[in-house]
Parts: sequence; structure tokens; C-alpha cells
Amino acid sequence: MNLLINVDHVATLRNARAESFPDPVHAAARCEHAGADGIVFHLREDRRHITERDVRLLRETVTGKLDFELSTAPDVVAICCDVAPDLATLVPERREEITTEGGLDVPANAERLEAVVPQLYDAGVAQVSLFVDPVPAHIRAARAAGANAVELHTGDYANARTADARAAELERLAAAAAVAHDEGLRVHAGHGLDYRNIAAFCDAVPHVHEVSIGFAIMARAILVGLDTAVRDMAARLRTA
Repeated sequence: MNLLINVDHVATLRNARAESFPDPVHAAARCEHAGADGIVFHLREDRRHITERDVRLLRETVTGKLDFELSTAPDVVAICCDVAPDLATLVPERREEITTEGGLDVPANAERLEAVVPQLYDAGVAQVSLFVDPVPAHIRAARAAGANAVELHTGDYANARTADARAAELERLAAAAAVAHDEGLRVHAGHGLDYRNIAAFCDAVPHVHEVSIGFAIMARAILVGLDTAVRDMAARLRTA
């Protein structure tokens, strides 16, 4: 299972003081050197963390897989098409949210998604993924919209407070991954995965090619250093 690391929180720290550091581009290079298989970033409509400058430098410098997370806002879609990352992951976005709060309601947004997905392919993006809750109808709708991958939202699993609740969420995720696999979609996963819950996730959920993890790794890096934080997570995935 591959590890893609989200560097948004490095940009959040930089922007909190309107400084030029820490630089998410430099952090991305350190992550790859320490064993990450790729880098994730989310260019939000309000540019609250990652900026267009970051996007273009990440495209030039990342040597592994580059995952551009974006809404369907026309200006952001245009930038993604111009940059042509390896993977574009379409996500819901609300200005007032702290972080992405759930998966796309694919059926409700089918018309817009059916317009955007071909644009991304035409620009040279090889993989187009929709970030979805583990709901079979939304996964099938993602396929109908033209996506060739889905990223399963793991936030409900990560936030579950009891063993029974965690087990139930793992069952939902496993069933959703099986549906996605049967639909011919590549399966990714992310949101809230950390050093404590990743092993159980890997044991329970089949067909997952890669996970996207950001906050847990950056939070740990404050205490142990970025290289160690990345290597620790990569080691957990190698032994899963």
C-alpha cells in the first residue's frame, strides 16, 4: 500500500504568520526522501493554505505521484488542467469548514462532475478520483460520472469512539472497497488515518492501493522530526 503525504498543514503554518517558511515544497521533498510514495495538496478556492505558487513548484519538484485535490470551481479546475498532475481528486468544499467534512454527494452533483471529469482527462490527468463516503450508490455514481478511482472517506472510522463503532465503520469501508473494486475503480483512502488506527484499517479493508495522510504525520513531525514521522508511517504500511 502506497503512502501519499498531504503537505497542506505546512502551508497553514507558513501562512499563519505571512512568512515564506516553512515551505510545503521543501517539506514535500523531505517526505519523499524519507520514503513517501507521493504528495497530496488541496488548492482551496480561498487559497487558505496552498497557493498557486506552491502548486506549480510541486509539479516541478515532486518525483513520485502528485495528487491535486480540488473542488469543481472553474478557476481551480483550469489550474489543475494546466498543471496536469498524476492524480486529480475531486472533493467537496465549504468556505467555513476547518477541514473536509465528508465525501461528495455524487448523485446530487452528477451533472457538474460529468462535465469536469472529461476536462481533466483531456488535459492529461491519468487518474481522476472522487472523494466519497463508503456508500455503494455514490461509488457506482462515481463510475457513471467517468472517474477511474475513488478515495474512501475514512473520517467516520477515525472519529469512532468505541470498539464496536470502529468495527462497524471498518465493515462499511470494506464493503465499499469491494464495490469499488467490482466496478473497476482504483481504491484510495484517507481522512483521519493516523499511527494508532492505520493497522486495523489495513487489516480490514481490501483492495486499497494508497492512503493519503497529512495531519497525523505533520503533528508527529513537530515532536520527532519530519523524516522520522514519515519513516514510522511508511514502516506501518509496509508491515500491514
